[in-house]
Amino acid sequence: MTLMTDIEHNGIAVRDKDWWRGGVIYQIYPRSFQDTNGDGVGDLKGIVERLPHVASLGVDAVWISPFFTSPMKDFGYDVSDYRDVDPMFGTLADFDELIRTSHGLGLRVMIDLVLSHTSDEHPWFKESRSSRDNPRADWYVWADPRPDGTPPNNWLSIFGGSAWAWDSRRCQYYLHNFLASQPDLNFHTPAVQEALLDVARFWLERGVDGFRLDTINFYIHDRQLRDNPPLPETLRNDSIAPSVNPYNFQDHKYDKNQPENLAFLNRLRRLMEEYPAVAAVGEVGDAQYGLEILGQYTAGEDYMHMCYAFEFLAKEKLTARRVAEVFDRVERVAPDGWACWAFSNHDVMRHASRWNLQPAAVPLFATLLMTLRGSVCLYQGEELGLPEAEVPFEALQDPYGIQFWPEFKGRDGARTPMAWTPDVPGGGFSEVTSWLPVAAAHLPLAVSLQDGDPGSVLNHYRRMIALRHAHPALLKGDMTDIHVAGDLLSFRRSAAGETLYCAFNLGDAPLEADLPPGEWQALHGPAPEGDTITLKPWQALVARLDEGRN
Repeated sequence: MTLMTDIEHNGIAVRDKDWWRGGVIYQIYPRSFQDTNGDGVGDLKGIVERLPHVASLGVDAVWISPFFTSPMKDFGYDVSDYRDVDPMFGTLADFDELIRTSHGLGLRVMIDLVLSHTSDEHPWFKESRSSRDNPRADWYVWADPRPDGTPPNNWLSIFGGSAWAWDSRRCQYYLHNFLASQPDLNFHTPAVQEALLDVARFWLERGVDGFRLDTINFYIHDRQLRDNPPLPETLRNDSIAPSVNPYNFQDHKYDKNQPENLAFLNRLRRLMEEYPAVAAVGEVGDAQYGLEILGQYTAGEDYMHMCYAFEFLAKEKLTARRVAEVFDRVERVAPDGWACWAFSNHDVMRHASRWNLQPAAVPLFATLLMTLRGSVCLYQGEELGLPEAEVPFEALQDPYGIQFWPEFKGRDGARTPMAWTPDVPGGGFSEVTSWLPVAAAHLPLAVSLQDGDPGSVLNHYRRMIALRHAHPALLKGDMTDIHVAGDLLSFRRSAAGETLYCAFNLGDAPLEADLPPGEWQALHGPAPEGDTITLKPWQALVARLDEGRN
């Protein structure tokens, strides 16, 4: 057998170019991680200062939400310069130091590229809107009104209202799937694709190890601008947009998910393959066809490495039955795909609150996440078991929450600053008033309080991440024999001659379960009692089969 020679990429020895497969990625929301310049907003130097905490978790990479130059109407997801750092966060030199420090700690760096749209303050859009015949006139999606002056079709914005905004300069509408200040780029224009590939190359040359690609299925729209059909009420769900948003009333057949998208994703993958051991995770935002798109976009080696799935970011509580249903569907519609699972992120209520978890349940769900087949994203503060912060209306910053208040309170409750130390101003995040208030409920869960406590949620996450990395079956193995019996969920993970049995009590009463045939050694959880196992409420077992005795 020929052994793979170690590759060194960005100072990190890479024994496996597929490190991402089964890897654990830690999401950092820069505004809320650490403030070092006293303006109440986190910055790149703050990330550098706190990277040892991230490295102590044992994760493979960090994903940094947008830090590019932006008017911040959507907090960085409205980019006005793809090749520079917003002064709020620092400078390109600060980013270079972040890269060096991360790599020195063995952490890869993935950055959040927002390619589907820009800010209306981007020079590209300013030129495009100036006339109908300028060099970038077709870089954005422009359309004439209907004869009665109304928008060209019925497409809706995720942030509410029509997806079309009128521009008096061109006397045309432009498309915006999000805020009106976030015009959509026109991927049907070859020069647009070239410009965006150049952006990706710029950051790869600067040393990044990959990308998280925002709204990857929104890149290309239907050329004919056909109306979306209505979606039957029985098929609606609120996994992408809140239930009070009429966006959920449409079958988004034409405003996204177009087949031409695959050609661009292939070009991006080919570019990435010029650099050793880099990877991309594409965010697929679709309430009906998300897993099907995941399967299409990640099968083989032509498109994305992995796709960020929304199934476990939903409001619906994660029961044993729900986990089994999701993986059954993955097997049916995406058998060759690779998912990246998350329970929390910057766009949804933190899962400890979303699922109304008891304190004892929080570690159980961490164990579950680390044993699922796929890759994993953790959101900053998740390792502390943080609940959703309560943000009063007068302190809201998120335009989404302001638009749909009070039925939907927006995303600010998941974006409040990290609690590092409970007994200093601002929880150790900032010495001044922060852009969002530090949640009082987070201070008793601060990093400094949990760090030295072996029984803390923080140290449980560290142990579970280490367990995942210690066993090939958990990183890349198959997931089979999924079984549900009430609150009991069990399955097998197997790879490279190793078989693991994972069982979870997702309820508040003790359970007894029969073990599969064989001799099992507990790696985590209670020791097997002969052919059975007793699980306390919210307890998990991860056991390894002794292959030599079977």
